[in-house]
Amino acid sequence: MDSVVLYTEEIDDLQEAAKELFDQAKAFPLKKNSVALLYAEEETDLKALYALLSKQWDFPVLGCTAMAMLMSNKGYRSIGISVMLMTGDDVSFAAGISDALRRENCESEIARTYAAVKAQLPSEEKLIITFGGMPMEEDHVAGDEAVRAIEKACGRYVPIFGGLASDGFTCTNACVFCNGETGAHRQAFLLVAGNISPQVIEVNSIENRANFTYKVTESNRNQVFRLGDGTFVEALKHEGIVVKTGTIINDYLLSPFILERSYPNGDTVEVARTLFTLDEETGSGTFLGSVPESSILGVGIINRSDVQNSVEQACDEMVEAISAAPGQYTTLLCMSCCARFLAMASNTDAEMDACRGRLPGGMSFLGMYGNGEFCPSRGSRTGEYHNLFHNFTFAMVAL
Repeated sequence: MDSVVLYTEEIDDLQEAAKELFDQAKAFPLKKNSVALLYAEEETDLKALYALLSKQWDFPVLGCTAMAMLMSNKGYRSIGISVMLMTGDDVSFAAGISDALRRENCESEIARTYAAVKAQLPSEEKLIITFGGMPMEEDHVAGDEAVRAIEKACGRYVPIFGGLASDGFTCTNACVFCNGETGAHRQAFLLVAGNISPQVIEVNSIENRANFTYKVTESNRNQVFRLGDGTFVEALKHEGIVVKTGTIINDYLLSPFILERSYPNGDTVEVARTLFTLDEETGSGTFLGSVPESSILGVGIINRSDVQNSVEQACDEMVEAISAAPGQYTTLLCMSCCARFLAMASNTDAEMDACRGRLPGGMSFLGMYGNGEFCPSRGSRTGEYHNLFHNFTFAMVAL
């Protein structure tokens, strides 16, 4: 499979934006099957952009809005439109997008969409790339619920990679799209089949821990009501944490909550969780990902050096993985958490700088900062992979 990264800063004049993208793609030969992954800042008219792109690109175009983008040829960019074209004679792509997801229809709607997309493929998919929206209201779908629904629809282990759309930290303009369809609470899918052997790496940036350890005694999916003998809010106050009500995602981004996910085979995997809202009336807190009852909840602390070190670790592990695997790897996709970006303060190029010189030359690289990451993680006991929804991670897939 071959790939190339395209980029334009233009989002107001979409005719010019499309022209710049087409011009950059002229020297890139398209093969039998192609697809375009596209990230754009929140103000981009994605429907109008697709109408222009589809005049020359007769293949799927999908992706999401992004707070910022990471590219091998441009580095960090907070504005504009980035595209990765992927093409090959021995690979197949199929894409689609669900209707709006809510808890009551999540499983059935993802199953319907997945089946419709899979029917377009000539063989079993080997990678699922997916983008979702944030759970803004109580009956919206948390990241874990989307992962579970996709796994159930698939019926076997296939790596799931992608993340939640983002915007400029307003949490109101993020959306996903596929071809001419967009939505804030939909799930966009790209299934990839054929001659690929995806290599996935996920590393979190949480080395330091606060003195905060509580057992979750009452929760419902991503809403936590009680920690120990008191409410979630009471536990925060007891630990001297300032409590504000309403949407408080930006207040806690650098102090993520941490828990372990357990599996029947004895595996455990540590995951981080972003606190999204607090409700003083019920004493509860709502997260972007699920927090099961009986899990032990802690608090981590993110700092700049840990973020940069985690990127270096991910790159080194990826180089080792693709060096040991057969075949040639040409393409890297990455997802990084918006909180990691905040930790870097003014050093916006830090993550790309950490990648440079550590990855093989000639590989196309496209990434984005999202509000959560979908990526498999290795279990602690067996080393088997488990698809998970993460926060505060740097995740990569090589193709």
